[in-house]
Amino acid sequence: MTSVRLVAIGDSFTEGVGDELPGGVVRGWADLVAQGWADATGRPIEYANLAIRGKLIGPIVDEQLEAALALKPTHLSFNGGGNDMLRPRTSIAHVADRFTQVLRRCDEAGVQLIALSGANPSGQLPLHGLIQRRGDELSAAVAARLADRADVVTAWNWPDRELSAPGYWSPDRLHMNARGHHRVAARVLTALGLAAPTAWWSLPPLDDQQALRGAAYYRAHVLPWVQRRLTGRSSGDGRRAKYPDWVEVSPSNGDGAVP
Repeated sequence: MTSVRLVAIGDSFTEGVGDELPGGVVRGWADLVAQGWADATGRPIEYANLAIRGKLIGPIVDEQLEAALALKPTHLSFNGGGNDMLRPRTSIAHVADRFTQVLRRCDEAGVQLIALSGANPSGQLPLHGLIQRRGDELSAAVAARLADRADVVTAWNWPDRELSAPGYWSPDRLHMNARGHHRVAARVLTALGLAAPTAWWSLPPLDDQQALRGAAYYRAHVLPWVQRRLTGRSSGDGRRAKYPDWVEVSPSNGDGAVP
């Protein structure tokens, strides 16, 4: 049997921002999928994660896709466009075109594509109506591009209303917390035809979340985002991928640990 080699590309959603482990290392749904895959099959898998927070879909595809395919994976997970849709001038069709490009390259390389939509944070964000509308448009456009490709593994998170509830989000309200990342991982594993731990669909609420409100929230989270936009900087500037080459993920006791 051919061993599984899973590579993930994307932005903060795939890097795992919001699911911080002791010491500040981020885990996230892709790490959890790798571990869950090994646990479900009882066999080690190879795993790489090239995602970097703050990336627009153009740089994700231009900088990560070919590097990921050069690793000769059996499976490639892809999500992008969340940062793009926060920019009103971005063309939704352009973002969907990039999904088509990734699919074409995976077909050419003989790699199984796992396509995801991001989770929906709009209910707790400023300008939530605009974000909801843009996310709906993006989700529909990507699903339409893949509608006739039953062979593509899809995990659509945007329509999941439970995942949109505040208890699945980190204090910045933009990135999922550990509960959210586990729920996404459960959806991906299920889409792959693998048994996901039932508890991952809705872990107990976290009791260490410190929600900021009013001006304190804007100072801590919104203002830095605006400043980066005005200065052309990204939260991912200078960051390297956390797993740029293969790591082996062996079956474990189900605690979701990745080396």
